[in-house]
Amino acid sequence: MIEVRWHGRGGQGGFTAARLLGVSAALFENRYALAFPSFGPERRGAPVLGFTKIDDKKIVDRSAVRECDHLVILDETLIDDDITSGLRPGGSILVNTRTPERYDELFNGFEVSGLDATGLALDILGRPITNTAMLGGLVAKTGIVSLDALKKGMAIELKPALVEKNINIAEVSYERLQEVTA
Repeated sequence: MIEVRWHGRGGQGGFTAARLLGVSAALFENRYALAFPSFGPERRGAPVLGFTKIDDKKIVDRSAVRECDHLVILDETLIDDDITSGLRPGGSILVNTRTPERYDELFNGFEVSGLDATGLALDILGRPITNTAMLGGLVAKTGIVSLDALKKGMAIELKPALVEKNINIAEVSYERLQEVTA
């Protein structure tokens, strides 16, 4: 089973990204998926978590993700000394940052990539909502689902007025992360 933990702030779309990844895997890659949030009565801007579980067989464990394979950080102000707690050895981290090298020491032992998702979101969406940029980057980095499956998932899950720009930002971030890993 592949497990992803999403760290974001209320209003950034962390749970939406978790859900889009699950929908894309389940509907367009013939896999099983669960996606769920973890938050209390927080308001916009408060730290929130999202989780995605994907497997080739039915997922019977509906408990919270305690150990994950991939960590996605939508807002680098959430990074602290414990953020990698529960990340499996050899796991990957994708950070919304222009300077991923600044985390080399803190994230020692993990595969770390950075993506300026905020800059992309401002350029393409006109708003600092980073979720679909980070989702495109995660797909490029990990191959959890294909870019085609992701775009199809976004097309059926997002409001029609949001689909084109969000697919565009996912494609751009996918290409940028592909260039870095090539």
